[in-house]
Amino acid sequence: MLTSDSKARYARQMLLPEVGPGGQEKLGKSSVLIIGLGGLGSPAAYYLAAAGIGRLGLVDSDYVEVSNLNRQILHFTPDVKKMKTKSAAEKINQLNPEVTLETYNCHMDKQQLLDILPQYDFVIEATDNFSSKYAISDACVTSGKAFCHAGITGYEGQAFTYVPKQSCGCFRCLFPESPHPVKMPDKATGTVLGTVPGIMGTIQATEAIKYLLAIGDLLLNRLLIYNAKQMKMRIVHFSPSAKCPVCRKQKRFA
Repeated sequence: MLTSDSKARYARQMLLPEVGPGGQEKLGKSSVLIIGLGGLGSPAAYYLAAAGIGRLGLVDSDYVEVSNLNRQILHFTPDVKKMKTKSAAEKINQLNPEVTLETYNCHMDKQQLLDILPQYDFVIEATDNFSSKYAISDACVTSGKAFCHAGITGYEGQAFTYVPKQSCGCFRCLFPESPHPVKMPDKATGTVLGTVPGIMGTIQATEAIKYLLAIGDLLLNRLLIYNAKQMKMRIVHFSPSAKCPVCRKQKRFA
């Protein structure tokens, strides 16, 4: 049951017919794992907490640096040299103390992911390197867990959503091999306009909420590409690949 404080906090959201009190209670019983608390994970975490997701898992092994602050809005100047998980938890607790937080101060490998994924309903893949993106996608496909991917570089961002048993492609279906660095660089070489991850992380949070409430059309087999310079969005359609080594193991093409 929603408390009087909860009803006041989520009043505007509950006016949406697809949400209502029942949907808000459903969000309160839901859980989301956010892997990466940087430019993408910051807005995703803020909006998921504000929306009333009952439990958030926060994963990051890094410390806050001054160079993070132009885009990683969970972290403030006094947080420099602080663990990102600690910094993020402090802000989220202030925003919405109703949300239960689980912090993981580590870089998770595939086995760790497979161990923890069953505890969550949805995954936000908000990392900044290829190895993590492949590992998270592989683990989610293997464990049958829905997730939303996003990537950013320069003035552009991209996102898509994967849902098990929906005949949709994963990260390896879209990128069988690591794309050329010009298309999506690792953090060591990447440049980015600070607002771009804000937009893409917000899209990820929106996809999570839609999935948890079973409303709207998710970005399944659709790569959304955002260009801030041109202020345009376009959709690139793709399909699950019969050659994908991970999807094939799930017998989706048997």
